Amino acid sequence: MSTLEGTTAIVTGSSRGIGADVAQQLAAQGAAVVVNYRQKAPRATKVVAGIEAAGGKAVAVGADLTTPEGPAALVDAAVSTFGGLDLLVLNASGGMETSMGEDYALRLNRDAQVAMLTAAVEVMPAGSRVVFITSHQAHFIEKVETMDAYEPVARSKRAGEDALRALIPDLEAKGISFVVVSGDMIEGTVTATLLDRATPGAIEARRQEAGRLYSVAEFATEIVRMATADVATGHTEYVGGAEDFLAKS
Repeated sequence: MSTLEGTTAIVTGSSRGIGADVAQQLAAQGAAVVVNYRQKAPRATKVVAGIEAAGGKAVAVGADLTTPEGPAALVDAAVSTFGGLDLLVLNASGGMETSMGEDYALRLNRDAQVAMLTAAVEVMPAGSRVVFITSHQAHFIEKVETMDAYEPVARSKRAGEDALRALIPDLEAKGISFVVVSGDMIEGTVTATLLDRATPGAIEARRQEAGRLYSVAEFATEIVRMATADVATGHTEYVGGAEDFLAKS
């Protein structure tokens, strides 16, 4: 992919935070965007309104990716509203919630990611791209320890990345590229807030160790850049602080 004009993107988990910024930046570059939310419709509607006010195209679609019908609903919306699907940004993640069941992290961070990709590739043409968003804490979890409170999430996200990478040969056969964007802790995200609540001082400690942490908008910009970057399929783009992890792994 070399331009976003005339393309359609699905951004999972995009009613707030990183996903919302990604959706807005993609739309600013010409993509029509399916903004996904699980429960908070007003947030997603606000993101869409902002995109449309800036002259872009977007639609809000409620879909729980852990249900059988969730991924299909997003793909159907992309096709029926904008005529196709060229870019899938797998941003939705979680697992630190205490009310979603013990296996929620794995269902969302692995199983739902595979289900979403499986549904999307049925309509994505050759030249399309899939971008999976993860963290250094998850990407390097097999070699570098993380905080106890985050370890189950990190392991589930790594399992998701591994499951998606296993599908690269199938994607290549369809002419679809796959890229991973791995970031350090991001200032102002829900995960960072929950993690700091579980382990007080964790964010400040990581900030001191890394020198600085990226903002939501800065990280989103890097994700959007990788939507069209000329990189090989399977490429991992490290954003902020990866040197520490690479040195330890």
